[in-house]
Amino acid sequence: MPSRSESLFQEAQTLLPGGVNSPVRAFGAVGGVPPFIERGQGSRIYDADGREYIDYVGSWGPLILGHADPRVVTAVQRAAERGTSFGAPTELESRLARLVIDAVASIEMLRFVSSGTEACMSAIRVARAFTSRDKIIKFEGCYHGHADGLLVRAGSGGLTFGVPDSAGVPSGYANLTLVARYNDVESVRALLEANQDEVAAIIVEPVAANMGVVPPAPEFLPAVRRLTSAHGALLVFDEVITGFRVAYGGAQELYGVKPDLTCLGKIIGGGLPVAAYGGRRDIMETVAPLGPAYQAGTLSGNPLAMSAGIATLNALAEPGVYDRLEQAGARLEAGLRRAAEDSEQSIYIARLGSVLTAFFTPGPVTDFASAVASDKHRFAAYFHSMLEQGIYLAPSQFEAAFVSLAHSSEDIDRTIEAARQALSRRNIPGG
Repeated sequence: MPSRSESLFQEAQTLLPGGVNSPVRAFGAVGGVPPFIERGQGSRIYDADGREYIDYVGSWGPLILGHADPRVVTAVQRAAERGTSFGAPTELESRLARLVIDAVASIEMLRFVSSGTEACMSAIRVARAFTSRDKIIKFEGCYHGHADGLLVRAGSGGLTFGVPDSAGVPSGYANLTLVARYNDVESVRALLEANQDEVAAIIVEPVAANMGVVPPAPEFLPAVRRLTSAHGALLVFDEVITGFRVAYGGAQELYGVKPDLTCLGKIIGGGLPVAAYGGRRDIMETVAPLGPAYQAGTLSGNPLAMSAGIATLNALAEPGVYDRLEQAGARLEAGLRRAAEDSEQSIYIARLGSVLTAFFTPGPVTDFASAVASDKHRFAAYFHSMLEQGIYLAPSQFEAAFVSLAHSSEDIDRTIEAARQALSRRNIPGG
């Protein structure tokens, strides 16, 4: 007899493409049937069959306080009692905007949207409007949402025009997107010199987290900042994942590099669909109704989402929060390293604060090419062993694990012991 999750997945596949509303949820990269989640509390989620898991997905990053944090739940409940949506200005929008602007040094003005895709797409439009240029540079392995012009990666050489990474994307969009190699300053310089006065912006994840976690080399971000300034292009940081995650002021606070525009998401919505793009005032005044770059959204600034974001950012501003996240992340990293060493498995662990990836490769992982050299089959075996032991990880080698403030030392120690079992030779041969 099929499990409840299996039955639900079978039904979903008749109603939704692949049975899911976002592809990675279908477990295509690891095989098997995804558990259907019914509820979450703190560091735990519970599926339709009553199984409990320690969760390191956290809705792909935003649940830094844990599931159903009482401060967030109360804020959303109170907001819902006053109305769920107005399509009109509310004070809540200004309150959350002020918190973001006070936290992120590069942002003087911002616009709320509903997803990271929307934030990145809009930031690129504004950059093009501000510079009167059409081309952009992105980096191989960095993901900025599923807007047509950003679903592009490098061909055989990183200095060529991109090709669409999805069916349905016109080649004309791809031809305006140039692809450089992450952590390779010379690839950026070559593209800018070959396309003089044509590049509107460079968009980059300051810490790559969509090919697994890949931190920047020490001089990479400062060099990209200097190059954009020298060539009259804007620098756009996609901090949808790193914003309020690696530091209260994001990766730009951590590395001391100030972009022209920043895209935020995940945490600023406290688990609800919120994102934002913002930056220098003169650039943001290009956005309608002040300027010619049009962007709008009926649910932008939704009062439920604003309330969740305010509660989350206020909680993160409390003293010692990021020290606690660093300690928890370091404890998990150290334990996983010991487990891998004891099991004689070739694993490279990359971590920054409370976000990490265990790559099934000897390492180091510094760019897209070294990330995709990971052994996906060994990862899939590891993933399923962890799942069976009640540890819920992202179902892909090329995603991150997120530690929350709700994860206890006991949670992490249990996770390390599960990893030790999962990495044993009887579960994962080779390595």
